[in-house]
Amino acid sequence: MAMQAGEIEKLIKAALPDATVTIRDLAGDGDHYAAHVVSESFRGKGRVQQHQIVYAALKGAMDKQLHALALTTAAPSS
Repeated sequence: MAMQAGEIEKLIKAALPDATVTIRDLAGDGDHYAAHVVSESFRGKGRVQQHQIVYAALKGAMDKQLHALALTTAAPSS
């Protein structure tokens, strides 16, 4: 079952309300996406911790609905 880009963004923004989220469908199949997420919540955290926050926001979708998510994260520029 494929997942829509809007649903990915909605889940991330529910967990990180301040986030700027950009989603791209990489293959046109609803299974392979790239997400760029910028949130103040990431400040002071390592890349792995940032990615764990985003994966937690997806509430298991990586196991069931998404095959691949190329993820880039960052804190806002000062």
